[in-house]
Amino acid sequence: MKFGVVVFPGSNCDKDLIWAVERATGSPAVELWHKDTDLKGCDFIFIPGGFSYGDYLRSGAIAKLSPIMGAIKDFTANGGYVMGICNGFQILCESGLLPGALLRNNSMRFICENVYLKPANSSLLTQGLNKDEALKIPIAHGEGRYYIDEEGYKSLVANDQILFRYATASGEITESANPNGSLDNIAGVCNAGKNVFGMMPHPERAADENLFNMDGMKIIKSILLAEAQA
Repeated sequence: MKFGVVVFPGSNCDKDLIWAVERATGSPAVELWHKDTDLKGCDFIFIPGGFSYGDYLRSGAIAKLSPIMGAIKDFTANGGYVMGICNGFQILCESGLLPGALLRNNSMRFICENVYLKPANSSLLTQGLNKDEALKIPIAHGEGRYYIDEEGYKSLVANDQILFRYATASGEITESANPNGSLDNIAGVCNAGKNVFGMMPHPERAADENLFNMDGMKIIKSILLAEAQA
C-alpha cells in the first residue's frame, strides 16, 4: 500500500504524520502539494492537521477549493482511501466527503490535552483495535465539536459510521470525558462507503516510544491489516 500526505500552506502536522507512517510501513510516504492534481499512484491519502490557509473564513473552507481536493474527490468516488486528522477532518467535512460539521468547542477555547478514545465500529481504521480498550490520543483544536442534524445522526448509527467516541481511561462513554461538546461524544466518523475517514485527535502524536505512548501507532497499523490479509 502506497501512502501519500497532502501539504497545504499552514499544515503543521505533515512531517509528524509522514514520520509515523514511514515507521509503521518501512516505506517512504509521498508528499502531495495542495496545487497538485496527480496523486502519484497512492492507495491511501492522509490530510494532516494544522491551519490550512490560516483557517481564514472557517477551518477547511478555503482548502476544500484547492486543486488537490478535486483529485481526491475523484479518487474517493473510485474507492480510494482518504483519512483526515484534525484540520484534515474539517476539510473533508467542508468538502462534503464526510457528513456533519466541526463547530467551535463549547468552551470557546483552544484545547490541547490527552484524551481517551473508544473504537466504535469495524472498518479499515479500527479493524485491528481492541474494542474494549480506550486509547490515549492527544487533541489540539479550537473547532472540534462534531455536529450533525437528527436525520444525519440516525444515518450514522444505522450505517455504523461512528469511528471513535471520547471516553474515560477505563472506556466509559461519559459527558465528563467529552472535551469539546461533540454530539454523542463523537471523535471520528467515516462515510457510508467506509473509505473516507476523519478524526479530531492526533494519532501521529502518540506514535513514539520517547513520548511513552504508542496508542496512535495502533490506529495507523490497523490500516495495514487490509494489505496483510489481501
